[in-house]
Amino acid sequence: MKMIIDGKAVDSSDGKVLNVLNPATGEVIDTVPLATEDDVNKAVSCAKEAQKIWAKVPVYEKVEILKKFINLVLENKEDLARTLSNETGKPIKEARAEIANIPIAFDAFSEKAKHLYGTVVPAGLEAGQDKNILFTQREPIGVVACVIPFNFPCDLYNQKVAPALLAGNAAIVKPSTDNPLTLCKLTELMVKAGVTPGAIQIITGRGSSVGSWLCSNPDVHLVTLTGSTEVGIETAKACADNLTHVALELGGNDAFIVLEDADIDLATDELLWGRMYNTGQVCCASKRFLVHKNVASEFAKKAVEKISAIKAGMPSDEDSELGCLISERAAIKVEDQVNLTVSQGGKVILGGNRNGAFYDPTVIIDVPKTADVAIDMEIFGPVVPIITFDTIEEAIEIANSSKFGLCGCVFSQNMKNAFYVANALECGGSVINGASFFRSFEMPFGGYKFSGIGTEGVMSTFNEMTRTKSIVLKNIL
Repeated sequence: MKMIIDGKAVDSSDGKVLNVLNPATGEVIDTVPLATEDDVNKAVSCAKEAQKIWAKVPVYEKVEILKKFINLVLENKEDLARTLSNETGKPIKEARAEIANIPIAFDAFSEKAKHLYGTVVPAGLEAGQDKNILFTQREPIGVVACVIPFNFPCDLYNQKVAPALLAGNAAIVKPSTDNPLTLCKLTELMVKAGVTPGAIQIITGRGSSVGSWLCSNPDVHLVTLTGSTEVGIETAKACADNLTHVALELGGNDAFIVLEDADIDLATDELLWGRMYNTGQVCCASKRFLVHKNVASEFAKKAVEKISAIKAGMPSDEDSELGCLISERAAIKVEDQVNLTVSQGGKVILGGNRNGAFYDPTVIIDVPKTADVAIDMEIFGPVVPIITFDTIEEAIEIANSSKFGLCGCVFSQNMKNAFYVANALECGGSVINGASFFRSFEMPFGGYKFSGIGTEGVMSTFNEMTRTKSIVLKNIL
């Protein structure tokens, strides 16, 4: 695959490439260019000029162009899904579902873009303003760098690229080094659909270099990044020198709270969705399972039974429900984190084994609330650490002890208690009687504390990607 710069498929200026591997087999699928600093600067320069042209395209025409893009996606949906599954290691059924989200998201953002109205402040609302009328309008922020992680590349392409373009910005996509191929294909389809050359581009290469060059370029006006907290902090520092806007959706260690009166069958059903999907590689996956001591044994037993029934296999197999992690390196990290949790008092009652990039679904009981995983250690894999509590207040205390605050959830048949916990959680989203892995395209999604800055979603992304201008009609009356 090649990069897209100024509407053209190009190699890196020095011809260097990176191998893209299938994590399930270790085989090389393809290569992508290893961009140089000159490549990045050229892309930003092209974006800066193209944005001025693209911004003048009426919104209804932008929507029509993106409808053509959607049609091209639908024509190529199986190829896109196979590419995504092969380079990411997620089951083909999950890959198809992610591709199917593209029309949903682009349609939703398109509808919102057609209703980005300004406001009017009439005369006479405050002293001295009797003859003045003020109104506001939204304007593009400029060049947007879209830094996208490996776990849901297409979903996050939707969340970042669609609103960036519809708001009249130019978008430069920086995909993960591990799985850039599907996003390269989507960007090719964008150009084919008729987006102004240079208004949509994709640059491939290592985040430590390409990402840094993008974030420190003074002609980039917004960096929207989904990734780890560590990378987010470094990005914010790089952007600070140029007062570049940032929108950061970062790490999480979501608490899954099961009160004594919870429906345990419902809770363990939701566990499957909320922890095992995408092999546990989800920022808002439930990662700490806080269970009342009187139902912990039942919860653990049913969790083991249901997790054991999951069909694990090669991602390309039609009946696989669980694939592998993004790389063997990632699986080794999960293995080390499980071993650390055991050394701190936990007991593995299911799984705990690794084979290359595959890591068995794992349940750990007797995890003390002082263990790393109970506080700030985010395990990005199919691991269920169970921590018991005595009272609702203790559960809230454990949940809020983390530096993270992305999402959380609580299970109870008493809605008064459920609402109490949901409101007490220090996080950006609380789910009642469902796993914290919940993200509709409409909702504002983002975290508190070290889980990020700003929110994404049809309701809020345009606020991040536009500037508000006030125009005053002085002495008009």
